[in-house]
This record gives sequence, structure tokens and C-alpha cells, in this order.
Amino acid sequence: GTQTLFTLCDRTSPVSGTQTLFTLCDRTSPVSGTQTLFTLCDRTSPVSGTQTLFTHYRGHRTGRVPPRQLHWPAGRGRRRLPALRAAERPGTGSWSGAMAGQRRPGVTGPGRRLGPSLPLLVWSAVCLCLCRGGGALGSDNGLARTPVMGWLHWERFLCNTDCRADPHNCISERLYMQMADVMAAEGWKEAGYEYVCIDDCWLAPTRDPQHRLQADPRRFPGGIKRLADYVHSKGLKLGIYQDVGTHTCAGYPGSLGHYQLDADTFAQWGVDLLKFDGCNFITLDQLIDGYRNMSVALNQTGRHIVYSCEWPFYLWPYVQPNYTDIRIHCNQWRNYGDISDSWGSLAHIIDWTAAHQSTLVPVAGPGGWNDPDMLIIGNFGLSTEQQMTQMALWAVMAAPLLMSNDLRLIDPRSKSLLQNRYVIAINQDPLGVQGQRVSKQGNFELWSRPLSGGGFAYAVVNRAEIGGPQKFSVVMFGLDEGKACQERCLVTQILPTFQFRGIKALTSVVELWVNPTGTVLFTVFPHSPQPQLQIQHGSTH
Repeated sequence: GTQTLFTLCDRTSPVSGTQTLFTLCDRTSPVSGTQTLFTLCDRTSPVSGTQTLFTHYRGHRTGRVPPRQLHWPAGRGRRRLPALRAAERPGTGSWSGAMAGQRRPGVTGPGRRLGPSLPLLVWSAVCLCLCRGGGALGSDNGLARTPVMGWLHWERFLCNTDCRADPHNCISERLYMQMADVMAAEGWKEAGYEYVCIDDCWLAPTRDPQHRLQADPRRFPGGIKRLADYVHSKGLKLGIYQDVGTHTCAGYPGSLGHYQLDADTFAQWGVDLLKFDGCNFITLDQLIDGYRNMSVALNQTGRHIVYSCEWPFYLWPYVQPNYTDIRIHCNQWRNYGDISDSWGSLAHIIDWTAAHQSTLVPVAGPGGWNDPDMLIIGNFGLSTEQQMTQMALWAVMAAPLLMSNDLRLIDPRSKSLLQNRYVIAINQDPLGVQGQRVSKQGNFELWSRPLSGGGFAYAVVNRAEIGGPQKFSVVMFGLDEGKACQERCLVTQILPTFQFRGIKALTSVVELWVNPTGTVLFTVFPHSPQPQLQIQHGSTH
């Protein structure tokens, strides 16, 4: 559906020998009716090799697509997605039929002229591409080199705004200050949890006279700037929430039409992370462009702000997301619906992630992570075994560790699990490779993650929900086709209890007993019985 009119190339690509700097095209989007005239690109992305600098549009659909509630599998929570008309849904209707009879502005047929202003626009774009200086766009911002760790209010505290009836738990500056106090005083910061994150319902119902966002004055009397200063004084960082559409999921003002203004506001307040939701968008093109535009806007502020997106989650009902594009712009991204405080919800997320791992795993790495949602450890819905399963798999999946619980009241066992330094070390491993499910045998699943130093982390999950502990035998030469233990290796059990399992040979068998809905987490590292002494230039290494 694209007619390429003009392409400027530079022969530097190691793959094709061509570096595309600039493409002029004419296409009409079947979803939004938007006609793209040209896209300017720079081949610098570590994932796709392409970083989009900007796209110029001519023509757009007017009118709003009315929203409706979609029915999700268990575990998908409060999100509301707009419905596409039948002709706009992938796999339904006809694209050509949907566009039949629509006349695009300025298009007069095969011999059409592009208009007097386009040559200047084209030349300006070429000059920008050839002459622009440095500066990173999208997720190339140096942040989230390992998965983000912190606390987020949503699952535990929801949209509780009644501070008169429930002052201890309502969404207010008091709640976040108290969480910051606990995180600084009780070992959370030292364990690596550094972000105190606000979710929905912090806003006032309207913007201020200058169209800037403002916090609810009764619940945040000091404003977000004072709250950020307080959190920073504890050696922590502040996260905040907004939405790509007209309103947030709870109905507060969204960022549509104000992306740069909102980004500048967050930077002026001292915000360190933005969770950007996707409720109440108008068209798919607006959703996608909104996420891209906020990415650029955040970077233009000059402040280091981690960008947490929900972009792919809102695309999955309609089209498969372009994860290459998403990774270019976001530091982490949600793929599935909100987690709730139950084993069923957690199990759905685990199963969905495993079913889509061939798509998800290749795009994850330093600077950009798949986010399976909040840790619900320390709440009410999970058993001890199920809590260990979430912690172990979030570590293996290189997932952001964002707790949603009440740190003021958390029980010692849950606190010990969340602060387990060995599990956290797996999650934060600098190699940055996301693990995946490598086998499924009866009730058992085996998950594997490569680690730096030639090691591997493994999680053996017992999906049975009845009976007692069951035995799972691990043959060392069968782990990752013999890569984990090539000759001799050190096996260390991390969960449910820390235990050295000894030095194993390639033919050794390790027997593990795993409780129903529980997990045994262990690592395998190469072992050299006689470390070599290397002397180089008079130095001993």
C-alpha cells in the first residue's frame, strides 16, 4: 500500500550495503486514514538498525471511534480499549473496500504534483538527516541497563481517593512518603529497590489555566515537586503515571495534545520514571504516534526519565505489535493485562509469556525489558510456594521488579523473599538475556536463563495443584544441550532454601523435590578445580 517516490541512500550497511537516510512515499493508513508523505530515518538502532527521526503526515481521519469494553482472559483488569470498525479490524472486512471512495487531500492521480511546499520540506528533511548532531532518541537513553526495581501502588491500593474514610491507605502524598521512609530504613534500597511509583488517580480533575497537569490539591497539598524532593532526600527516585489518550483509565486528564508540555512538567517536578498507559486512545495510529512522541518529548527535556509503556498490550487485540519499534522508544513495556492478587492471574501471565516467548525474548535486553506486571508478594492471594514461583520466574524472565504491597505491614517471610540477594542477582545479571521455558513434561516446566560468567539460572516449576511434593530429576548434560555443564560445574540451589548442591560432572543427576505450584530455583556455573595463574607484563591475574 506504499508508493515510494524518492529514496536517499548511503552505502554503509554491513548487511545490504545500503544505509537508508530518507524515504519519500505516499500511503494511506487503512486504520486511521492518515496519508504518510515521508519518513526520515537514521540507521542507529541496536535492534533493527533503524531509528525514526520523524514522519510527516498529510490528511487525517476526523471523528472519534467510540470505545467499548473488551472481554479478556482472566487476569486482565481495568483497561478499556476502543473498538475498531469492522473494516478496520485485521482479518475482517476488506482494506480496499474500507478505503474505497475516499479521496485523499491533494491527490489527483498518477501524474499528480506534490504541491509547492513539499520540495522545501523534502530538502529540509534531507538537511536534518545529513547535518544533525548527536543525541539519543527513544530508549537509547542510557537508562534501565538492568530491570527496574521499586514499588508501585496500583494492585494493592487501586484508586482509593477517599482520604476522609481511609486516610492510611488513600492515594495521597502521605502514602508515598511513608513507603519511601520504609524503603530507606528497612533494607529495600540496599537490596536494589529504588523507585517509588505513583499510578493512576493522583491528578486533579482538570488541568491548570496554563494547561499544565496538576495533582489533586487536597491529597497532594505540597504538589509533586515537593514529593519528589522528599523521595530524593531518601536516596530514592519517583515514578509517575499518565496516559497516551484523552483521559487516564480512571478518567483523569490524559496527555493527548500535550505530550511535550507534560514531559517538561514531569522534568521540572523531578520525576525519574513515567508509566504511560493507553486507555482512551482514538485510533491505532494515534496510539502508536502518541507513544513515540512522548518518548521523544521525554528525551528532549534533558532529564533522565525511565519510560515504561503499555503500548503492545493495547495493540494485541487488533494487530501483532512491532516490538522493534517499541524497543526503540521504551525502556520497558507491558504485554498483558493487570495482575490481580491470585494464583490464577499469575498463572495466566506465565502461560501467556511462555506461549509468546519466541516474539518477546529476542527484543529484551539492557535498556528495554518485557514487563509481566507487578510483584504481588506480601499480599493475600498467593501461598508461600506461589510467591516463590513469581519471584523465581520474574528473575529468570529478566522482568522489572515493581512490588505492589504494603511495605509498612509486610510479613517477614515475604520481605525475606523480596530481598533475597541471590534471586535479585539473577534478575539483575548484566548479560541481560531474558530466560524462557525450555521444556514442559507433565506437571513440570523447566525455565532457563543464560548468565554472565558462563552460568545459567534454572527454575523448575510444579504446575500441579493437588497432592504433595514431586521429584524432578535433572541430568546435567541435558541442560541447554550440555552448554551449562561441559565438564564439571557448581550447582547452587537458591529457592526454596539456599544450598550448595556440589560439584557435578557432565553425567551427574540432581534430584529436586518441588511442591505443588512451587518452584526450585538453582544456578549452574562452570567449575575449574585448578584455577590457572596467568602472568602478563609482570602482573599476576
